[in-house]
Parts: sequence; C-alpha cells; structure tokens
Amino acid sequence: MEQSRALLIPSWPSGPSKPSMRPLALSDAAALAAAYSRNALHLAPWEPLRDHSFFTVRGQENSIQAKLAQLDAGTEVPWVILDGDMVIGTITLTGIVRGPFLSAHVGYWVDRDMTGQGVAGAALEAVLEFATVGLGLHRVQAAALGHNGASRSVLKRAGFEEIGLARAYLKIAGQWQDHVLYQRILF
Repeated sequence: MEQSRALLIPSWPSGPSKPSMRPLALSDAAALAAAYSRNALHLAPWEPLRDHSFFTVRGQENSIQAKLAQLDAGTEVPWVILDGDMVIGTITLTGIVRGPFLSAHVGYWVDRDMTGQGVAGAALEAVLEFATVGLGLHRVQAAALGHNGASRSVLKRAGFEEIGLARAYLKIAGQWQDHVLYQRILF
C-alpha cells in the first residue's frame, strides 16, 4: 500500500543540498520523534502545548497511525520533508472535503536549521501541484499567527491571498490565539 501512495505524492529533485519529500510512513516514528525533540523550542511558539509522550517514538507511532487512518479515509495527506535520511519537517493537507467545496487546509513546519532556505516554499508548491492534479481540489486554505512573519511570507510567495482574521482560532502555546486566514484558488 505504501508504494501506491508514493506514486501519487510529488517530490522535487534531491541532491547533496536539496531536500526531498515523501509520504509519511509508520517507519518514520523514530526520525520524527528526534526531529520534534530537536525542534521543541523552535516550534513551541507556533504549536499546541505538547505532552512529553508526543516527543517519544511511541507517541509518534500513535500520531502516524492516526494520520494514516485519515489518509485511508481520504481526508488527509501527510508527507515528511527530508534532508538525506533526516526528517527536517512535515507538510500535510487536512480537512479534505469533496463535493462542491473541493477544499483542504495545509499546515507545515521546517527544522530551525533549514528556515530561510526555501524548503517550506518548495514543499508547499509540490503539495499545491498534488492538490490540483492528484486530488482535483479547487481551493487550499491556511492559517498563520499574525506574528509568524516567516510562514506568512511563504504563503504569500506561493500565491495565497489573505482573506480574513479568525479570532481565538487555535489554542497555540497554551493560549487561544488569533490567526490570519489565507486561501489559494487552484483553478
């Protein structure tokens, strides 16, 4: 089953200095636990509070199993972003809705040592291509904290337009925080 998923997932050419991406797999649990542990302080301002178990291999196995169940249900498509064999981020389409809406949300993060190098933007462009060609989606939405200038810049460079402000949108870093909402119409 993993091979058939891999055929549907976009990637960009890899090389000595170019990251790659591939579908999330259960075998990524240890590498993801290491990546989240390595980036705990870097990600803390942008993510929900995490229980200690989240940073363990078992915690990541549980998370991956849930994501793969959503993939099988057709409501989520998760990828890992890699530098060689090291996980340096994730990007995920969530909340995929069919019918007249044909929409999804996108979320991503990149390792603190890889920020500002175009990794998130390249991953986002690959996922948008997959959303258009592979899933036939019309629209992809994203949300970013107002003070997350890096993520907001990635979205703007990828052609997302700001469409509003959602008050107390998500509980991030232990507080309900406002988020700027974005969308990109794909066709």
